[in-house]
Amino acid sequence: MKTPQDIVLKPVITERSMDALQTGKYTFKVDKNANKIEIKNAVEKLFDVSVAKVNTMNCQGRTKRVGSSIGKKADWKKAIVTLKEDSKTIEFFDGMI
Repeated sequence: MKTPQDIVLKPVITERSMDALQTGKYTFKVDKNANKIEIKNAVEKLFDVSVAKVNTMNCQGRTKRVGSSIGKKADWKKAIVTLKEDSKTIEFFDGMI
């Protein structure tokens, strides 16, 4: 059994994700093997909010080149969590809007 801290790894802070905060959408980097139900339960438990919807996407790691050698960054999974209208905001993101 995974703990919520094992499922939700860290927030994704980009211009697009900061614009989505006004509509109640929060973006997180999550465990690659986690499904939408596990992500929903983890976010509700960690931040004490009500989740309406979870959208996930698998992001491919980019190829990086250093000199003559070529490597690849790890693949990862991104989750966009939409909160219910009557739910409070997540305090972690309050100062970033």
